[in-house]
Amino acid sequence: MSGAGASHGTNVRDLAAISVICLAHGPALLALGLHGVRSRWFGAAALLLVLGTLVFVSDLALRQGLGVAPLPLAAPVGGVAMIGGWALVVLGAIAGQATE
Repeated sequence: MSGAGASHGTNVRDLAAISVICLAHGPALLALGLHGVRSRWFGAAALLLVLGTLVFVSDLALRQGLGVAPLPLAAPVGGVAMIGGWALVVLGAIAGQATE
């Protein structure tokens, strides 16, 4: 929905960002969900990516819909959580290579 809104609306910078973030993290979360049950690293990565994405995207959506940022630290907290999730993906891949 955010992608469609970004394509057809005006003043849609936040909608475009929501679309990109969700499209980037969706397939990664699907892969982690399928593999995460076998790896604590990937399970933790998936949790951080889900929480970070929800917090960050929710902040952008509220900003787009209300015109204000009602949760001032949500974007940085969500962004840090997403970065941490991706770092755990890398660490999980390294740890998996070390055990094979």
